[in-house]
Amino acid sequence: MIARRVGNPPQVGNLPHTRWIAVAVFVLSTSLNYLDRQLLAAVAPTLRSEFHLSYAQYGQIQSVFNLSYSIIAPFAGWFIDFVGLNLGATIAVAVWSLAGAVTALLRSFSGLLACRTILGAAEAASIPSTGKANATYLESHELALGTAINNVGLSLGSIAAPLLVASLAPRFGWRSVFAACGIGGLLWIPLWWVTSRRVPARAVKKQERTTTMTELLRDGRLWGLAIGNAFVMTVFLLWTNWTTVYFVQARHMAQDQANRQFVWIPTVLGIAGGFVGGAAAYYLIKRGSPAVKARLRVCWIGACVLLLTAAVPFMPSDGLATAAISLSFFSTLTLSTNIYALPIDLFGARHAAFGVAALTCSYGLMAAALSPAIGLAVDLVGFTPVCAGLSVLPLVGVMLLQRYVGPRQNSPRPRMQSHARA
Repeated sequence: MIARRVGNPPQVGNLPHTRWIAVAVFVLSTSLNYLDRQLLAAVAPTLRSEFHLSYAQYGQIQSVFNLSYSIIAPFAGWFIDFVGLNLGATIAVAVWSLAGAVTALLRSFSGLLACRTILGAAEAASIPSTGKANATYLESHELALGTAINNVGLSLGSIAAPLLVASLAPRFGWRSVFAACGIGGLLWIPLWWVTSRRVPARAVKKQERTTTMTELLRDGRLWGLAIGNAFVMTVFLLWTNWTTVYFVQARHMAQDQANRQFVWIPTVLGIAGGFVGGAAAYYLIKRGSPAVKARLRVCWIGACVLLLTAAVPFMPSDGLATAAISLSFFSTLTLSTNIYALPIDLFGARHAAFGVAALTCSYGLMAAALSPAIGLAVDLVGFTPVCAGLSVLPLVGVMLLQRYVGPRQNSPRPRMQSHARA
């Protein structure tokens, strides 16, 4: 009873504009989360020089973060559903902000690995928290737009990371950016508590049947979502962790020049991609299309466009390479906006954090396995085969989503699917 009371805002009405204020405050949380996460990618060339790291070792650092992230994600989602949004998000933001700030004090490769492990564990709660916030404050047809707005936070954090590094690192050193970001995260906590006390949650329809945790774990749609998402998000992994490295290694730029002039641009286009994906689903659902069918239709289009990722290394100029990466990132966010709304469509608000956590877990496991492989491939043969190989994986992921999540009212479910219903 205590956890429930702490986690749920008071029911004092259902004013649409105030509900969106709550979502907007969580956008700031997502921004700080991804700023913290992407700082390492933005300082990667300097970090490699100071710590004497190979690209494979840099990939190992990313792998440790993502392995911790993926292992903790389901527990983080369950924890947020159990204790409530307010307490769960507060603990997560506090821990990841402190872990990020401590990075400024590190002097060894082993210390960096340990700190990124803690950071990954705490940040595993971020996306489940935003999923829980969307389920708490938004209606079904608004979910993709809510996810798109959360992706604005993701994109703003990714944009800010190289710009912050370019601004602070030359003057105060790379360590200063981690300290500044950690302080920003701690300041977000009181802002959210004030907001949650003033903004009413969406009224839940009492006639809706809720799924038990046992049913959810036996439901093949959950596993199909997780596996499909792992394939879809491979290109997202590439451009969020390796864009600065790409311009330095393949385009022979200085780190500061790459971060200041090029690296932030694809993330800006990613914001637009998230809104296009959310708006497209919103339009289709308002016109009568079932939510899941509408989201999958948008995903098919985005996955086909992502095949053009293979062309990035062949662009004849830095500007055209940036444009190609931007299109790739745009399409990735078009897909992810809809995929991360699907667990709420299928399983409802009660298990929103856990359902979204299943997707973050699958992403983390994929990233933990794939990051060292990307690093090794870049060391040995460069980015051309990496871009070509990853370009086809999102299409495979959407095929899996269609098979295990797509509506089949008049045909038997795949064997992977149990008879549990959301």
